[in-house]
Amino acid sequence: MFRILVGMLVVFSLTACDNFGIGGGGVFKVGQQVPSLKTKTLADAGGDMSKLTSYRYPDARMYQLSFDEALKKNKPIVLEFATPGHCTQCDQQLQLLKTMLDKYGDKVIFLHMDQYYNPEAYGAFQVRGEPWTFVINREGKVNYIAPGRVLRAEIEPVIKDVVGNKHG
Repeated sequence: MFRILVGMLVVFSLTACDNFGIGGGGVFKVGQQVPSLKTKTLADAGGDMSKLTSYRYPDARMYQLSFDEALKKNKPIVLEFATPGHCTQCDQQLQLLKTMLDKYGDKVIFLHMDQYYNPEAYGAFQVRGEPWTFVINREGKVNYIAPGRVLRAEIEPVIKDVVGNKHG
């Protein structure tokens, strides 16, 4: 019985925490075009943040645009899949992205998708587990994929790259 439990823990830890290397895993690959998808916005929720996220400290800037609207802006997008109401890593990820939003929000669109309120986005991106971070370039192509929590030292160079590179 002990060996079975240890084996299960090893398998779970490898699947839950493996970030498949930078830009791998999941249904999308780096360089692939993302689908245009209508997602819920703050306006759709009548200004009620509790209808968009389970995050305790949401930032309204992450819920202004639907994903399809964001793609039309021809700006890089950081798309975060996280349900902080039941995921500590998700909560921490959103805290980090709020600091990135403060620094890069004029050049990059930051969007948060909570599985309870935007399940269609989870389906379209085939997200399993959380958090997942996608950085999408101006042309609507995946530039970076990270399943699991991302550190500032990992995400900031990616953001700087898509901001500084007109084609990236």
